[in-house]
Amino acid sequence: MLINLDFESQEPIYQQLIEQIIEGIARKDLLPGEGLPSVRSLASDIGINLHTVNKAYQQLKHEGFILIHRQKGVVVNPDGVPKADVTYMTQLEKKLKPLIAESVCREVDEESFMKLCNDIYKSYRGG
Repeated sequence: MLINLDFESQEPIYQQLIEQIIEGIARKDLLPGEGLPSVRSLASDIGINLHTVNKAYQQLKHEGFILIHRQKGVVVNPDGVPKADVTYMTQLEKKLKPLIAESVCREVDEESFMKLCNDIYKSYRGG
């Protein structure tokens, strides 16, 4: 999996890393049980601080995307990502509200917004 970080972005590097790993899992570029580079190795490969990678990995672990084993290293959760529950749906709504509000303010019509959402969703489902 290729990691592309934007060092000029306002978004923190660890958050970019988290999002790219999640996108890799969604696209099936990273499969359940597949190994990821060690914290030290990934930090060295992409030229960032190992604490940044560790922060991203810890958050991914907390959210159930990866497991960190002492012997096996870092792997995509072999059981798959935990299914959406009420807590996740509440968080999703909280994240979507400002995006939708800004789109309304910028006069993006509902049809265009929904088409964009559908196109992105299909791109992760292989459509």
